[in-house]
Amino acid sequence: MKKIVGMWNPSVILTYVGMVFAVLGMGFTFQGEDVARPMICLIIAGVCDLFDGAVARRCKRTEEEKAFGIELDSLVDVLSFIALPITIFLAMGFTGTVHLLLYVLYALAGIARLGYFNLKTADAEGPVPYYLGLPVTYAALIFPVAYLLNGLLGDGFVIFYSLVILAVTVLEVLMIKIKKPRGIAYAIFALLAVGMILYYFLAV
Repeated sequence: MKKIVGMWNPSVILTYVGMVFAVLGMGFTFQGEDVARPMICLIIAGVCDLFDGAVARRCKRTEEEKAFGIELDSLVDVLSFIALPITIFLAMGFTGTVHLLLYVLYALAGIARLGYFNLKTADAEGPVPYYLGLPVTYAALIFPVAYLLNGLLGDGFVIFYSLVILAVTVLEVLMIKIKKPRGIAYAIFALLAVGMILYYFLAV
């Protein structure tokens, strides 16, 4: 008989690590400093999500452990790529009524997309070659990159960034096919993440 609830095998460790950075990122947003550290945490959470599936597939798992991993991944995605970005937006000063409504839509789209993904994954036979709708995990790339235009756009940055949030929201629920990263794409995303982390450490 299990002594604690949940599964804690090596196949889900990287998912838990991503969750840790998501929580740290949310904590950093309330410390009254810039958004560099929260953005770094968002990027690291994205890297963890990028590779946790590959790590899990290398582990020997029961069908129950596989099902648990799918559910756990989506629950952590809610923290990492919905809750954390919203706290970052608030830390950036986007606190008006229009922005709050935008965050509601962003959260609704993200959660609906994750639920739909879990439904389709449960029915699928083997890995699917593409996503339907923009994965919420792409928030770890899009929002940090868009923030780098802060200094260039000046007063227009608020409008630009708001439009980015809106675009991500809409793309998450559109029935468009987005190819899953494979092979060399993993290395490209990882190198881009390292470059972004270094930039935020040194320049922001």
